[in-house]
Amino acid sequence: MGLSPWAIAVLFVPAAVFGTVFLVSFIKEPRQFRNAIWFMLLVMSLIGAGLVVSQQVWLVVLAIVVVGLAPFLVIVFLAVNSVSVIRHEGLSLATMLPGALALAVVAFLALYAWDSGRGPRWLASLIGLVPLEGLWFFFSFAALLAYSWLYRIMPRNRRYDYIIIHGAGLSGNKPTPLLRGRIDKAVELWERQQRYGVLIVSGGQGSDEIVSEAAAMRAYLTEERHIPEESILMEDRSTTTMENLRFSKDIMDGRSGTGPHAYRAALVTSDYHVFRASEYAHQIGLKADGVGSRTSGYYWPTAFIREFVAISRAHIWPYIVIAIVWLIGFIGFDVIVPWLTSRL
Repeated sequence: MGLSPWAIAVLFVPAAVFGTVFLVSFIKEPRQFRNAIWFMLLVMSLIGAGLVVSQQVWLVVLAIVVVGLAPFLVIVFLAVNSVSVIRHEGLSLATMLPGALALAVVAFLALYAWDSGRGPRWLASLIGLVPLEGLWFFFSFAALLAYSWLYRIMPRNRRYDYIIIHGAGLSGNKPTPLLRGRIDKAVELWERQQRYGVLIVSGGQGSDEIVSEAAAMRAYLTEERHIPEESILMEDRSTTTMENLRFSKDIMDGRSGTGPHAYRAALVTSDYHVFRASEYAHQIGLKADGVGSRTSGYYWPTAFIREFVAISRAHIWPYIVIAIVWLIGFIGFDVIVPWLTSRL
């Protein structure tokens, strides 16, 4: 028996609410982390309503099976990717990230299984906090993954006065393949707008580098891409993404003024880094669109995990709220209630 039109309408009410909130937030400012959360809630509510309306039991069962197997599929994927990225890039803290995350998931599952009915009550309660935090971790990870993809593919038919190229390490005095990809993407954008605007090469000199990233990028642009020097500006003091943007903004403000419509900028970085760089630009009041260059498939998961960790550190409050709610419940049910019961 099919559902009535009213029942179907009710099922899609959450999607309508989340969709409205997402659109309002997105139109107001697309470069915010909260958009990722609203977008994921919209997607999940649409999928849930669609499953119920379809009345196909096998689809519901399939969804449950996929969700149940997800932790194990994630473990296998991360382990395989860790081996791949280490083979390509060598062993380092960065390349060990996928493997470390896989081990963390395995350790939690093992601890959860071991503690079932064995450990003291307080330990069971503490372990119970982990899946709560984990739910937010994986939900926000999936949300950021989906929304950052959406943000990158949005069409932008704008003419940029400045195109900022973010540094990404050197090989000797030459840009690495990753950095060359960023530079080439910026040149592609510059040529697409009939060579209008100025390229800003942004990156200081690291302790292990013989020249600044900005100098190496300028040399690549002039010698290999044959870009005239008058179309290039250098920002060679920055050591972080935020400094890339702040110091580049200082240069643009000095040349074009500081009004909201004084200039329009694009910031070119690797595709996995686009959303975080764009969010930082919003935080400092820089009107700029993120443009991403392609990253090798084997390296993308490692790079995105790093991005997610950095963004999570900047938006740590949900984890704190979850911990506070858990603590209140722990004190209420594991401390106060037993104490009162013992005195009745």
